[in-house]
Amino acid sequence: MPRFTRSFTQQEPLPPEAQRAALAVMQSGRLHRYNTAPGERSEAAALEAEFAEWQGARFCLAVGSGGQAMQIALRAGGVGPGDSVLTNAFTLAPVPGAIAAVGARPVLVEITPDLVLDLDDLAARAAASGARVLLLSHMRGHLCDMEALMALADRLGLTVIEDCAHTMGARFKGRRAGGFGRAACFSTQTYKHINSGEGGLLTTDDANLAARATILSGSYMLYDRHGAGPDPAAFVDIRLDTPNMSARMDNLRAAVLRPQLATLEANVARWGGLYDRLARGLQGIPGVALPRAVEGAARVGSSLQFRLDGIDAGAARAVVAQAAAEGVELKWFGAPEPAGFTSAHPSWRYVAAQHMPATDSILAGLFDLRLPLTFTPEDCDVIAAVIAEAIAKATG
Repeated sequence: MPRFTRSFTQQEPLPPEAQRAALAVMQSGRLHRYNTAPGERSEAAALEAEFAEWQGARFCLAVGSGGQAMQIALRAGGVGPGDSVLTNAFTLAPVPGAIAAVGARPVLVEITPDLVLDLDDLAARAAASGARVLLLSHMRGHLCDMEALMALADRLGLTVIEDCAHTMGARFKGRRAGGFGRAACFSTQTYKHINSGEGGLLTTDDANLAARATILSGSYMLYDRHGAGPDPAAFVDIRLDTPNMSARMDNLRAAVLRPQLATLEANVARWGGLYDRLARGLQGIPGVALPRAVEGAARVGSSLQFRLDGIDAGAARAVVAQAAAEGVELKWFGAPEPAGFTSAHPSWRYVAAQHMPATDSILAGLFDLRLPLTFTPEDCDVIAAVIAEAIAKATG
């Protein structure tokens, strides 16, 4: 079997249109979001308008990162110091980090073996904590039953903010991820679905939240220059009371993102093809369990997760090492220490320690890998073969 030689972190080049747009901004020297010529619309404002239309949202705000989008959404939504905010126990560190950054207290919620929020546990922890906000992480692109979740949120009086860092382009029963809660937060970091190195987008249909978010992002009273913002009347009572966090996206990043929106749907289909090909290759491996999609959920397959239930820590490390020796980069969520982007709740010391037995059992055997669009379907066959051999050697 040949060693796999492609990089799991190599993204496709930005399209020529994005390269030309970046060059035009650099030649203009007008990189700041409000540094425009008379009568000119900034790239940041144009991106906001185009993304709002694409997402089907009334308002959109472009900011410096997905983490900034979550912090701003929480603040604008009324979350303050000492408040309890519910979120998935299985997510990435910036999600509880955003809650902690606004002085609130993350309350973790168990997940199911299919890597989505456990709605029964959500109800129990909401009642026990008194939390009134759920920062829902669609971690690794896995959507829960959004109709059931929103019905439960209504019954519990929960405001839902969606973390869509991994679900830009995903749908539930035809409706875009991010279109269910009071606000949605997206990432344009390099490993996400459109790439500006770092960046974020916040969408909402709530004019009050959008106005507060705009002031928080650092509008310098230039909120009328935004591409998808509320009417100026929405700012009258809040513009002098809301702090400036200077977090809005610059024109250079906005310029490279706009052309990528045009190819996003086609790229979602390409990711789906890679995911399905690799999933087929893994399904016949003894002991491998793949998370099942909720009926009606259409993910973006830019990464793949599989479980080896019951595996011990030594064997899990051996699977990772064996795969790495053959060029396949697996991440293991059961490790006690964070590794790069991969971490689990016990290592988030800014979050109060919480007993999460169901999640911990799942994470102990959970493995993860990226599927960049630089891969081919044939690459997926090689990856599946490498993983099968690694599991056989580590557990046999």
